[in-house]
Amino acid sequence: MKQEREFTEVIKMIQASRVNAFQAVNKELINLYWSIGEYISKRVESQVWGKSVVVKLAAYITSNTPDLKGYSDKNLWRMKQFYETYKAHPKLSTLLREISWSHNLAIFSRCKTMEEREFYLLRCKNERYGVRELDRQISSGLFERSLIGNAKLSTVLREISQPANGSFKDSYVFEFLSLPPDHSEIELQRALVIQMKDFVLELGKDFVFMGQEFRLQVGNSDFEIDLLFYHRDLQCLVAIELKIDKFKPEYLGQLNFYLEALDRDVKKPHEKPSIGILLCKDRDHDVVRYAMNRSLSPAMVAEYELKLPDKSTLYRKLQCVGSE
Repeated sequence: MKQEREFTEVIKMIQASRVNAFQAVNKELINLYWSIGEYISKRVESQVWGKSVVVKLAAYITSNTPDLKGYSDKNLWRMKQFYETYKAHPKLSTLLREISWSHNLAIFSRCKTMEEREFYLLRCKNERYGVRELDRQISSGLFERSLIGNAKLSTVLREISQPANGSFKDSYVFEFLSLPPDHSEIELQRALVIQMKDFVLELGKDFVFMGQEFRLQVGNSDFEIDLLFYHRDLQCLVAIELKIDKFKPEYLGQLNFYLEALDRDVKKPHEKPSIGILLCKDRDHDVVRYAMNRSLSPAMVAEYELKLPDKSTLYRKLQCVGSE
């Protein structure tokens, strides 16, 4: 056993070295693309070079160093765009070099504002998104949904834990479930459990799944929470109740009851009060606002969608939040 532990330590050293080597190579590659982008940008700006010159440069690189890949005229222009996008934002310099060129390319080419770019740069670093995962999150409007969600938390939830402001969204997107429009709550629950990897990606990396139909016993009665998670950063239980229809105030009462039971009978002494998420297919914002104003529990009401949202709809929601 001792020898196995020692062997394991050697494997850990090898793996750590490989990660460090990859990070060093990646950082050098991003530095190179930045330098090339800066070089081209300054010559174009001074009108020394035009587009045709960059085409000639790409052909020259290909003919003289055929073993080099990725230096087409389109990629050279992307390097120029990369430099010009971030040259006035030195505070992002370190972040740019901590993610791959493919990640950077997706972010600076698809995001509209510097705030949105910084958001996804941080997400890539902290959540360790693959390129496919990053692409999906941008398409699902994660940035816009996170901003909207910050304004929809209950007052109690805000007061209990300030970090909670960045942990929940106003709406969740489950396009990966492939459910029909008319589905039952149990079908939704089972589909989410089957696709748990994608579900946790949508929730956030700090959510740890604890169980479905989590049983609670209060007095002589048994109750079941649809889905129960633990949030590592907030250090609390998170109960998720699924509703396939429009929000009703009585749903919040049921969720509050579950949170009370969790705090009394399941929560450990060092953990913070449990948080509830009521996921509904639709909601009337005024009804939600009235119900939440008198709620004494750390809870929120969110919508779920079964297809990627329209970005223009999200922008309109953001404007509404800003005017409240």
